[in-house]
Amino acid sequence: MATATESPLARDLSGLPRPTSEAPPAILTWRAYPLVLVPVGALVVALLLNQFVALDYVHVMSGALWTGIDIFMGLVIGPILGRMTGPARADFVQRLVPTMLFLMPALASVTITAGIYLAMMEGIFQLNYLAIQLAGIFVLILAGQGFGIFLPNELRIVLELRKEHPDVGKIGRLGLLNARLAGVQAVFQVALIFVMASLAAGLVNL
Repeated sequence: MATATESPLARDLSGLPRPTSEAPPAILTWRAYPLVLVPVGALVVALLLNQFVALDYVHVMSGALWTGIDIFMGLVIGPILGRMTGPARADFVQRLVPTMLFLMPALASVTITAGIYLAMMEGIFQLNYLAIQLAGIFVLILAGQGFGIFLPNELRIVLELRKEHPDVGKIGRLGLLNARLAGVQAVFQVALIFVMASLAAGLVNL
């Protein structure tokens, strides 16, 4: 018999269907709104103010959060998930995904957009500059991984959780893959930060 603290996923592991009164996990909850509205709203305000300092603040803060979360996911969460059993890993992933699904795309989009506007305001958004070329390559790699692998995997996890009998093995594998992918993204983000620091120092050709 399921206890009061037992998760919906744990009940599914017994092979029993979800109670008919229990709705599947919601994809969009009230917690998701500030995760998207705060960074995007800050970017819009900075652009409307047309102030370099405000836009730089948004760029640095969103970039720091994006990179920091990826490093934490890759170096801390990834190894922990790797040592967990299938059911425990799936239960952890189902609690993590609703936040990551909305937060990471918002931070990535705001960071990249603010960075492009900053480069344009400084007059260094020139495609013949080596630093801009490298930054563009790193951004394309990060965007491809994030929106081509990370985000689809998050959506697959959410859709799997909404099934009457979620595949805990699939959920755990996708969650572990995303955690490891976050670590790979962190490497490219650190390289991108080096390029950004070079640009800030006026070293457009490194």
